[in-house]
Amino acid sequence: MQELKDRIENKIIPSSKENGDLSEYQYSHNIAYNTVLTIIEYLLEKEKEQMLDFYMWMRMNDSAEAYFHYSDDDMFAEYLNQNK
Repeated sequence: MQELKDRIENKIIPSSKENGDLSEYQYSHNIAYNTVLTIIEYLLEKEKEQMLDFYMWMRMNDSAEAYFHYSDDDMFAEYLNQNK
């Protein structure tokens, strides 16, 4: 979700009032742009909560590591080694 937000912010530049009054198209464009960013922010927070919930579930269930064959140390190491 963060990558989607970054791409939208970098590709779509909302119109500004510095160039005079906004046309109806520019006004609609700004509303759509702000709506999309608001939805993305909400979904980004939801995604973070789900990741934390899953991590806490893994920590509370000793059998989870055996079931997934993937420990929290493995997850942390993978996170640190990811290409950014």
